[in-house]
Amino acid sequence: MASLGVIFQPSFPPERLRPAAQRAERARIAELWVFEDCFREGGIASVTAALAATERIRIGVGILPMPLRNVAALAMEAATIERLFPGRLRLGVGHGVLDWMGQVGARAASPLTLMREYVPALRGLLAGEEVTVDGRYVQLDHVRLDWPPAAPVPVLAAGEGPKTLGVTGEVADGTILTTGTSPDMVRTAVERIRAARTAAGRGGQHEIVVFLMTDFGHGSAERMEAEFDAWGLAGERRTAAVGDDEAVAAGVAALVEAGATTVLLQSLAHEADLDRWMDSAARIAARDWGRDPSRHPRSRRPPRARGPALDPRASPPLDDADPG
Repeated sequence: MASLGVIFQPSFPPERLRPAAQRAERARIAELWVFEDCFREGGIASVTAALAATERIRIGVGILPMPLRNVAALAMEAATIERLFPGRLRLGVGHGVLDWMGQVGARAASPLTLMREYVPALRGLLAGEEVTVDGRYVQLDHVRLDWPPAAPVPVLAAGEGPKTLGVTGEVADGTILTTGTSPDMVRTAVERIRAARTAAGRGGQHEIVVFLMTDFGHGSAERMEAEFDAWGLAGERRTAAVGDDEAVAAGVAALVEAGATTVLLQSLAHEADLDRWMDSAARIAARDWGRDPSRHPRSRRPPRARGPALDPRASPPLDDADPG
């Protein structure tokens, strides 16, 4: 079964998060995720507030930038949250936007090396292991959490370029494919991740979480074109699900068929009626999202066009510049 959730964007003020999470839970949406964009809401505080305001819905963060946080400190935070709200935390980490990391003096010269050191250390700490690492970025000397989670917390890592996708397959429990990922891009990513996992001798399931820009109703295609421009998305990255429920469901189905295990619907950054949008998302979430393609609507090609690169979030994949 694929899971369907929603995203609460940091373009909304923090005080709107709790009621949004409560509305999503009442609507029986499985998951609500937050971003941690510099310099807006903090991811840990947001996740904790949303969990405390609800009872059942899973709350995720995608992503927490690894350069900003000592791995032991993040493990302590995540373990505490998991013990307070068992089974409901969805934890995602990533490189972070390089320009933002540079602004705070945390830019890693080799984000790939950081991920290779950081994610296994975080997974080990959250599994209750004693971890020692003497790496380029991560140094731990016989560190073990006193209060580890009762069960290990899956650690997901965001990836875009081929090298990063390979590393997420090697070291993480799942991969996050962020805004502007088409079904074809999902298929390519899944192939790279599987190849990397095979080469690393890793078995078991590997989650694929995909963000999907979504707008409902009359005029949604035109509104989404403006959203693409605001995000600086061009070409194949101008991918979204727009229109009536059937059209949006077809967009979700295309991602599930391509290999997504979780699809997260993302509203316009400045959605005027978030409650109505959430109710529309709930109708999509209520469908049976099994992995059998014959049970889904036939996918429709999402709108694509070219646009200027205006936002640092739309910069080229990090591994293009990573010397390793």
